[in-house]
Amino acid sequence: MDHTNVIQRKEKVSVIIPAFNEERRLPATLGKIHRYFENKDYSYEVLVVDDGSTDNTAERIEDYIKMHNSTRLIRNGINKGKGYSVKNGFLQANGDYLLFSDADLSTPIEEIDKFSGYLREGYDVAIGSRGLKESDIQVHQPWFREMMGKAFNILVRLLSLRGFKDTQCGFKCFTRKAALEICKRQRMERFSFDVEMLYIAKKLGYKVKEVPVRWVNEPETKVKAVRDSVNMFFDLLRIRLNDMTRKYE
Repeated sequence: MDHTNVIQRKEKVSVIIPAFNEERRLPATLGKIHRYFENKDYSYEVLVVDDGSTDNTAERIEDYIKMHNSTRLIRNGINKGKGYSVKNGFLQANGDYLLFSDADLSTPIEEIDKFSGYLREGYDVAIGSRGLKESDIQVHQPWFREMMGKAFNILVRLLSLRGFKDTQCGFKCFTRKAALEICKRQRMERFSFDVEMLYIAKKLGYKVKEVPVRWVNEPETKVKAVRDSVNMFFDLLRIRLNDMTRKYE
């Protein structure tokens, strides 16, 4: 089956972008997303979730909205974390398919074409992956970040979630039903939310497809390598504890 370009005309895609201090990158990102979707038969919306930015992120989005009414701004008010921002965006989205993407578009928006066929075929979740042999890593992370990422993926498989090569790529698409059912149970508000969402998806019996994508490293990452890695390790333990105490039921 051809897994591209099969979203139907009557359907709608919502793109959720969590943003913290992204005044410099977001205008270009939104322009790329708009140019991609304006040539599609189906409708779309872009929800930028401002996670308590201290720069002019919100003002840049408001300026963009004046020209493109397909874009919406959601404000968290204070910094709550990437996981909270994605959840907030999902709960306010109107689409049949809900995609969250990093603000830097390390995975280009065009890669959603690789997801659509799997979602139409019966998968509930499609996730971008840098860890498959078919993945196209055009610009790599610094070696220490790649090594830390690989180590974290090993911990993920050992402590909470097996069967995935890469859980942390910021490009994941859900059917509306799956997204909302997962969000009801989601508790992680910061970087480990990816693992938790996939853990809940598998627990609920949803079909998840890991898809190789094109990826270009963006050096201005918001992740603090050592601090966030330690926190994410303990989050993996919390996910197991949450499951043991039936918080995902």
